[in-house]
Amino acid sequence: MKHILFILCFGLGAGISAQQPKEPVDTKAKAILDELSAKTKACGAIKAEFLIENFGTDKKLKESNTGKLTSKGQKYIVEFKGQKIVCDSKTQWTIIDESKEVQVNDAPDGKSADQINPTNIFTIYEKNFKYKFEKEETVNGTLMQVINLYPLSPGKKAYHTIKLYIDKTKKQVAMLKIMNKDATSSTITVKSFSCYTEPNDAQFTVTKKEYPSPPWEWIDLKEN
Repeated sequence: MKHILFILCFGLGAGISAQQPKEPVDTKAKAILDELSAKTKACGAIKAEFLIENFGTDKKLKESNTGKLTSKGQKYIVEFKGQKIVCDSKTQWTIIDESKEVQVNDAPDGKSADQINPTNIFTIYEKNFKYKFEKEETVNGTLMQVINLYPLSPGKKAYHTIKLYIDKTKKQVAMLKIMNKDATSSTITVKSFSCYTEPNDAQFTVTKKEYPSPPWEWIDLKEN
């Protein structure tokens, strides 16, 4: 049985205004993040395509994969590396094509909002991070505002810094760079982003009619 490739733990619609502990606040970073948060939430439902690249200690590309995301509040669909993960906010289904498995689990409880994955890249900055404006930088012809995020509990994390790249004109997250303590790194690039005006809630559930047994094996991993 294959493990889920990444932990889905936080719906895009969740969160609060950008926060950090009671210490000097970077007012420029806060203003940018608050504006970003307001625009993201106003979107309601979201469709996005992303590219994840993993780099070794030598800075050379080791792995590259693309994926898709559809999200409405705490409901989402992620398609990535032969897996499709569907959540209706109560139940999460992981559909693995290669092994013909449907893993059924409880929906993530949202307690680990600073775990990095495609479902929370647009809101990860909202909790459990300090932040600091670094610079403006042009990337592939687009002017970006770069903000560094630092976890409040760094000893518990494999990474030390997340660089958040925000399209200054569109007010959208365009890229994240995750800098790990072992000198490796990962980059999540948003290839496309759009508001989804008429999401069908039925798409956020999975039924045995869609994946009949056999050939599909249904595995219940829910806690009793």
